[in-house]
Amino acid sequence: MNFTRFFYSFATILNEMSPYILLGFIIAGILHVYVRPETMSHHLAGNGWKPVLKAALFGIPLPLCSCGVLPTAVSLRRQGASPAAATSFLIATPQTGVDSIAATYSLLGLPYAIIRPVAALAGALFGGLAVGKFAPEAGTQMPTTESTACHCGDSHDSCAAGSNKSRRTGFLSRMAEAVRYGLVDMVASVGKWLVIGLIIAALITVFVPDSLFVSLNRYPLLAMVVMVIVAVPMYICATGSIPIALSLMLKGLSPGTAFVLLMAGPAANFASVMILSRTNGRRATTIYLGSVVFTAMAFGLLIDYILPVSWFAIDMGQGGMASGCHEHADVAFGAFETSCSILLSVLLAYAAIKRYFPNSNHIKSERHNMNTRDYKIKGMSCAHCQKSVHNSIAALHGVSAVSVDLNKGIATVEGDVSPSDVINAIETAGFEYSE
Repeated sequence: MNFTRFFYSFATILNEMSPYILLGFIIAGILHVYVRPETMSHHLAGNGWKPVLKAALFGIPLPLCSCGVLPTAVSLRRQGASPAAATSFLIATPQTGVDSIAATYSLLGLPYAIIRPVAALAGALFGGLAVGKFAPEAGTQMPTTESTACHCGDSHDSCAAGSNKSRRTGFLSRMAEAVRYGLVDMVASVGKWLVIGLIIAALITVFVPDSLFVSLNRYPLLAMVVMVIVAVPMYICATGSIPIALSLMLKGLSPGTAFVLLMAGPAANFASVMILSRTNGRRATTIYLGSVVFTAMAFGLLIDYILPVSWFAIDMGQGGMASGCHEHADVAFGAFETSCSILLSVLLAYAAIKRYFPNSNHIKSERHNMNTRDYKIKGMSCAHCQKSVHNSIAALHGVSAVSVDLNKGIATVEGDVSPSDVINAIETAGFEYSE
């Protein structure tokens, strides 16, 4: 039955990915706790190739999607990073991340896991240096708010007070925050797109005929152009693109063309392009898109025509995966992998409940208060976007409470603060206020 084949394909890919995804999320949490934006921005100021290189190296391990990276890049620009460095960061960050690198290794093998960050680095350097040369004034240097939130989400005063804690308590609290961020915030950020990627991969495995992609491989450049046309408008995170690429390769698509999906899909989508065009200008946005597409296709051709074919052979239960049929399965569902899959599924369910059934808070019970107002926001797509908007508004003088509903795209603000200041805070975070 098709449903049984679909479920088996879905479960097989999830079992292969889940241990590496969970490990990547934990590492992402540690990076979140110990890598501060102000430290990054200090290294990204100035002209030349060094800030561009540092921005790419900073961005490659960070697990931010193409929408979540935008407010982070805006924050870096506001703190002194150059346009060239910010563009480099924008290109490198969404294409990779510790979670997606680990998941790439689990499903596609070590060569893919190595080439993916190398390609992200090359594209980031190319795009950043091009912006530095041809669009050096891209974007505007935005002023900081009166009270800037720290990377941990607290005010500087509370962070300073926290420094008086014992070293042991500080370490334990930081690790707890790392685990919370990795297994709650990160899952909320990429969970939806990961599930979509798994579903699309299973559907391709079960329903798409092998002959479709075999015939497309006769025209490699055309195949890559088609993949770019499909991938750029489609929003998919770096981790969610992996099972789709795997299923396409098992159906006969060349490894190089699948690599184009891995790089172009996560790096650009219509929402991020529109916001980037408004903040950085058309010229810088064109360079950004051109860098993403050019490097993705260049490395795709390198994979198909220069590197050994054996490096990219899929060696993960190909019989069961390609057919999607459990009768031909030779992939064992181990206890550890299954436990990781169950844990990841629980975390995904919890994230979905929080997103689509948000808990009512005290702001909603005080709608009669004349100092409470709703603001519609365009461009929020993940937990990173939500947190960036929340922190930017909460830093304003006079704000007593903020609630940001990601699903509805509404920020509810309570306090003695002018609407113009709130709107400016929303735009400073990299998003657009909607009447």
